[in-house]
Amino acid sequence: MKNDTNNQWVLARHPVGMVTVDDFKQVESQITEPKDGEITVKVTHVAFEPAMRGWINEGDSYVQGVQIDEVMRAQSVGEVIESKNDAYKAGDKVSGFFGWQEFATVDPAASMFPLQVLPEGVTADMALSVLGLTGLTAWGGLLEIGQPKEGDVVVVSGAAGATGNIAGQIAKIKGCTVVGIAGGPDKCQWLVDELGFDAAIDYKAENVSKRLHELCPDGMNIFFDNVGGEILEAALNNLATGAKVVICGGIVGYNEEELPSGPRNYMNLVLTSSNMEGFLLGQFGPKLGQAGMELGQWVAEGKLKYTVDVQEGFENIPQTFLRLFEGKNKGKQLSKIG
Repeated sequence: MKNDTNNQWVLARHPVGMVTVDDFKQVESQITEPKDGEITVKVTHVAFEPAMRGWINEGDSYVQGVQIDEVMRAQSVGEVIESKNDAYKAGDKVSGFFGWQEFATVDPAASMFPLQVLPEGVTADMALSVLGLTGLTAWGGLLEIGQPKEGDVVVVSGAAGATGNIAGQIAKIKGCTVVGIAGGPDKCQWLVDELGFDAAIDYKAENVSKRLHELCPDGMNIFFDNVGGEILEAALNNLATGAKVVICGGIVGYNEEELPSGPRNYMNLVLTSSNMEGFLLGQFGPKLGQAGMELGQWVAEGKLKYTVDVQEGFENIPQTFLRLFEGKNKGKQLSKIG
């Protein structure tokens, strides 16, 4: 194995404005032999998150930024092909942050994020979507921050995206009326017909604020936001008294050279005695174990569906990442590379 080639995608430059394929470059290295305590993984699947756009800006955010010529960071799934760690054996399927490369040699004890051996019956698609960062983020943001009650009206922006569609389905499981905001008639129909949302708004063709008023005449109790910008302003125009605005993401501004202006109507939070709160997944700590168990149970019971958008080919990884910002993905964006 020591003479085998490892293909990698590294960060070529910190992007300014819209990320492009030219912000990354493909390089070759030698597969690193594992030392004591380490394992070598052949990567088979890579996951993509909108938050990755922030990781490649110059400087750090809530995590250390990816450096120039560093392998692009990403949650991945692969198979252990060599192990010098008693907790892992060759043939184990594992999830971890192995990045955009064909092989990764890592020390599980020193990993930024925990490595996990996939339990029997858990596929790579599941581990990187509904049971991974996506599902856990939806669970924590909606249930811990939003705290829905049966009968609440919940609105989700970016509802056809990986986190949004899971958050909406969890709200339905909790007995809420759920409205999704998505781009295009196909995505809106999918939310209603396949995932059980009560209604969907096509932001590309409809006046979002007007439709929210029509669909939520008494206002919304929870707004789960993945978008920001004008969509957030529309939601703030349609809050019920005591509403909760959960800020999960703001993809509208991720690729802008200048950040969009804040919501002009934020005083509606005061007028409706509402609150707006952001969160990071790590703050839920020990509760993430409970989250994983509940998500898995809902999937097994058929109450929670997961959808993955799988593109193939190692050479296509940067283009697959860009799909997130082109509105092309439906559900979780993944790449199958092996």
